[in-house]
Amino acid sequence: MPVTALIDYGSGNLASAAKALARAANGSSEIVTTADPEIVLTSERVVLPGVGAFADCMKGLSAIPGMVEALREKVLKEGAPFLGICVGMQLLATVGVEFGRHAGLGWIAGEVVKITPDDPALKIPHMGWNELKFEQPHPLLDGIAPGAHAYFVHSFQLVPVLPDDLIATTDYGGPLTAMVGNENIAGTQFHPEKSQATGLKLLENFLKWRP
Repeated sequence: MPVTALIDYGSGNLASAAKALARAANGSSEIVTTADPEIVLTSERVVLPGVGAFADCMKGLSAIPGMVEALREKVLKEGAPFLGICVGMQLLATVGVEFGRHAGLGWIAGEVVKITPDDPALKIPHMGWNELKFEQPHPLLDGIAPGAHAYFVHSFQLVPVLPDDLIATTDYGGPLTAMVGNENIAGTQFHPEKSQATGLKLLENFLKWRP
């Protein structure tokens, strides 16, 4: 059975993500929560979750010997399907500016910057259900209706340099990045594991995705 590696680097809602992925897989893929680079290298696809500050998450990922190298080998060189969730998506950026400037993985050109709503009455973090606006088609959005709602919890967003990397947005006192993608790499700012039918469908699509 093919393996989907859910990366455990000390950041992320691993239990709920693993449960949602297992439900979406429906026996078609084994979901393995792991901090072992060797398992990443032998997996079919990779999911990188993340909760907290950009710098702390990047530090935690880099602290696992060989993990960043294994991810680069598997995703960039071998072209394995990859999904980043929340801060796991933000780590794809070139740099994050939370508490200073910190290098990310650099897989999606762009910066992770603080949300600044046009309406000062809107609270930060942005938390709760928001409507998705599809900026362009993507296989992970197949079967999801435009205007579907997803669950967000974040104070920062990834602003991609290239318009083609922006897959979906949401509105919170102005447009916010909801999803990015480039070839075999995709990331959602929202939490699919908390987004009920919308999130489950996206995870089902990811587990079948062959970019």
